[in-house]
Amino acid sequence: MKLGPVDLPLSSVPRLGVAAFRSRIVFHLVFIALALATLALAVALLNEERQRNAQRYEQTFAKSLAEIAALLRHPSGQLALLNPEPPQVEPGWVAPLVLPFGAIDFDDAAKARRAVEMAGCGRQYPGGASLCAAVGSNAYAGGFVYLVASLDAPPLLTRERGAHELGDLHRVRVSLRRNGQEQHWLAALEASERPQRGGNGPPPTQVAQLAGFAVEAGDSATLPRQGRPLRDFRGWIWREGPCVNAAPEAACQRRTTLSLRLPVEAFREALFRPGGPQWPPEDLPRIGLQLALLGPEGSTLFDSASPGAEPPLTLARLAGALGPGETLTIAHGPALLASLQGADAPGTLPSPWLTALIQHLPAPATPRTLSATEPIATPQGRFQVTLTGDLKGLDRALSASAARLAWPVGAMLAAIALAWLIIEMGLVRRVARLTRRAAALSHQLQSPSARFELGTLDVADLRGRDELGILAGVLADLLQHARDGLRREQLRTEREHDQWQAVGHEIMSPLHSLMLLHANPADTSHRYVQRMQQAVKVLYGQASPSEALAAAPVDAGRLDLDAFLRQVAENASYAGIANVCYLPAPEPVWVQADEYPLEDAITHVLSNADRYRPAGTPITLTLQAQDELARVAVHNQGPPIAEDQLARIFDYGVSDAAPDDGSPRRGQGLFVAKTYLAKMGGHIAARNVADGVVFEIGLRRG
Repeated sequence: MKLGPVDLPLSSVPRLGVAAFRSRIVFHLVFIALALATLALAVALLNEERQRNAQRYEQTFAKSLAEIAALLRHPSGQLALLNPEPPQVEPGWVAPLVLPFGAIDFDDAAKARRAVEMAGCGRQYPGGASLCAAVGSNAYAGGFVYLVASLDAPPLLTRERGAHELGDLHRVRVSLRRNGQEQHWLAALEASERPQRGGNGPPPTQVAQLAGFAVEAGDSATLPRQGRPLRDFRGWIWREGPCVNAAPEAACQRRTTLSLRLPVEAFREALFRPGGPQWPPEDLPRIGLQLALLGPEGSTLFDSASPGAEPPLTLARLAGALGPGETLTIAHGPALLASLQGADAPGTLPSPWLTALIQHLPAPATPRTLSATEPIATPQGRFQVTLTGDLKGLDRALSASAARLAWPVGAMLAAIALAWLIIEMGLVRRVARLTRRAAALSHQLQSPSARFELGTLDVADLRGRDELGILAGVLADLLQHARDGLRREQLRTEREHDQWQAVGHEIMSPLHSLMLLHANPADTSHRYVQRMQQAVKVLYGQASPSEALAAAPVDAGRLDLDAFLRQVAENASYAGIANVCYLPAPEPVWVQADEYPLEDAITHVLSNADRYRPAGTPITLTLQAQDELARVAVHNQGPPIAEDQLARIFDYGVSDAAPDDGSPRRGQGLFVAKTYLAKMGGHIAARNVADGVVFEIGLRRG
């Protein structure tokens, strides 16, 4: 007789109750709960971040407008306000800008440079050269165009009085284009002994006066024979400072400043037109200028038509300071000068479905739209600057950042789905097959008309090396032994019918017990479900070094700073810092400080100065007592610090040097100094001087 698995039609098998599927239901509910909990956690964190962003944005909104207003109140910002219309000149020509002050003192090199630097009107050229072409904001200062250029130049060859040929000399050529007409001037360099006015530094190496002559378009080396220099064309050239190319004096290049005032007759006519002066002129953005410093043998030291020049600050650049969803409008009376929109950060694209999800989250307490207005006063009147912020921009920014972080959530969901698939295919389905076969056999046992066949419960295909496979294998072996014994008993019962009934009853009892054993809660499948309910705990490491330094205690007391600095200078050599000089104060200076942290802070500053000073040069300590502060200046010779690094060098981890042993520097010394001084109520700052760097430490006097 061939025995095989159960193959009964579904209609003949009774419907099983919910209790028979309890383990499978619990198993599926656990995985569904894990997936929903992961999604709920992600949504909760997203909503919390949205609420926090909205509150932070509301707190910093007014500060953002104040920063923009401060930028626009600066002369460079006023320059952008006074010149909202982009220049319309042809390439190679420079349009003059309206300055935020009346005029430029072109006769003084220091004042001319300071005016250009404050206004930010200089166009930056490759190689370090710059040119500012501008007109004053005051109509009554005269119809002049100011040209201030800065470049590196060798010694300049000047013109002797009466000379007309300038081909072997240095000269300046200026061109002006207005309404399709051009004017050209050729300015000869004439030596002058006039000292630099108003400056406290050393006198310039070379000073030359510019005498301007009106010339034709193609004339760049010859002055007109009968021509006379223009009275209102005035200019100067100063060469000063050290050599920038470490060459002999004959080829030494020094920083050269060229400053001249160019008269424009059309501007003067506009000042005296009927109805009052119109300033600035309407066609100012369409006026083009060219400036060239020419040398001997056809060489060119500077040409304003050179490509690659970077223009000054414009209103359009303020858009970079705006966040997503922000709008900045600038109005001058009823006229709207600019309307700037904040753009998304480059490389971050918001996800549409994430944005829609974020916008359906509970709304934050912050208003959806914020607005603030700030007036800006300039020589040309008041400008109204209005900043409007929309939280939709924050939602887009949050969507862009959340899109980059969505893959961990997706990975967790994928891991949950993979674990579910492995357990479902490897265990639960096998348990389901065994359950169906046992139910079919139970149905046969309960049917009075069906013939009892023990072989219908075949579990040999469920064998394996796991727990269920081992149990199925043991059960299959037991069933095989039971079937063999049953067969022998069936042969014997052919002659003894009553004995067959007794033996059949005895075999059915242990078989029923084996079938009930599989549905017990202590079954292997129940253990698998419990193992899936373990929670993952995340352990955080210790605090960072910067947090540990910030938490260090400081006990400030009364300290004689003069005696303390004298002792530090004397003991500096023991710390490996030689040649430290201290200029003592005339009397004791008492401050509120902790001696040991203060010594640690000053030692770090001295170590930094020793690292960058030239070999053999001293480090000088000076002490100055003021009303409420005592200031210690640590001066060392050496290279200057980049302007954008003067404040960052005190941050933790900022360092641009490596020690001699090859191990990387931590960027910790100046951070320690700043932290300790702040705990004592002091401060520290760095600034560049002519021959090096000065670190200034301020402490409260006791």
